[in-house]
Amino acid sequence: MAHEEVHEENLSHEEIRYRYHIQRGSEYMKIDLFRSARETYKEALIYKPGDPLAAEKVDLCNEYIRRDRKKVLVIVPFVLAFIACVILMNI
Repeated sequence: MAHEEVHEENLSHEEIRYRYHIQRGSEYMKIDLFRSARETYKEALIYKPGDPLAAEKVDLCNEYIRRDRKKVLVIVPFVLAFIACVILMNI
């Protein structure tokens, strides 16, 4: 099977914008900017409503955002307690 190359000039405006947003979302994911990635994947859904790939990526971003929120809720109290100890020791 030969690889068929699709040139952008043969694509519709919607397909070009969809691909742009999917690519941009993937770039955000690589650097752990999950909220930006999620919004970008949602924009891709404007150009291809109901697209399973974009919808799956939105769900994945939501999962990562929830995971990170849990980490913050666990770590922040420890950091605050440490800061309070340091302040009390210096008084």
